[in-house]
Amino acid sequence: MEANTRSTGRLPAAFLTPGSASFMDFLSVHSPEILPGNRVLPPVQGAIEAPHGTTIVAVTFAGGVILAGDRRATMGNMIAQRDIEKVFPADEYSAVGIAGTAGLAVEMVKLFQLELEHFEKVEGAQLSFEGKANRLSTMIRSNLAMAMQGLAVVPLFAGWDVDREKGRIFSYDVTGGRSEEHGYASTGSGSIFARGAMKKLFRDDLTEEQAITLVIQALYDAADDDSATGGPDVARKIYPIVNIMSDEGFRRVTDEESSRIARSIIERRLEQPDGPRAELL
Repeated sequence: MEANTRSTGRLPAAFLTPGSASFMDFLSVHSPEILPGNRVLPPVQGAIEAPHGTTIVAVTFAGGVILAGDRRATMGNMIAQRDIEKVFPADEYSAVGIAGTAGLAVEMVKLFQLELEHFEKVEGAQLSFEGKANRLSTMIRSNLAMAMQGLAVVPLFAGWDVDREKGRIFSYDVTGGRSEEHGYASTGSGSIFARGAMKKLFRDDLTEEQAITLVIQALYDAADDDSATGGPDVARKIYPIVNIMSDEGFRRVTDEESSRIARSIIERRLEQPDGPRAELL
């Protein structure tokens, strides 16, 4: 499949022949060994030690959807990285947050970005939001063999559905099974604590800033009870990554805005360590 640059300098015929709009299908035919799921791991005993990303949260609000993640990666009982990025744009209107084996997850996100870009170039139109969610499901399923050996990738997918004109969230399991979440969702080691926080604080009429505050509060609660989740690190100026998708497209919240909200949360927690409480009925 490699180009013969010594003679004509032209691309091989595989690149010039019309075919599937799926980049994964193209690779599976012409270079299947490149796909992560087709790699064969050497036999090992016990769990494989590799850096893992932890908690990702998402929440919808009146004008869109927010996807956020903490910055810690762990390897066993060690902190492997304090400022890892776990939330990435997938295209103009969607994003993916990764939890699980960090190296494989980042590679899967890059392949997903190529998949969406390839489809748009071939078809001349963006894939539907349901179609994007299904493509990601297929990629996760192709990693099942590695997941069974402890190298699982379990992302959250969120974005603005141009057709339905609203923010949507999809969660996944290691087999590629997907579920649409309504209102809020979380994944990763601290997800149970983050979800509990969001369950009590979520409202349908949240503003954008209130939704940003909610996800940072949820990540703070996750870090409070889960050692693999990192909270806001004021000393090192490391704060959660927060991305917003709306009818205006994808936007990453600036470090200044994220740090401002995180610092205000920390100040309030000095007086109320367990954080805000939901109103009683």
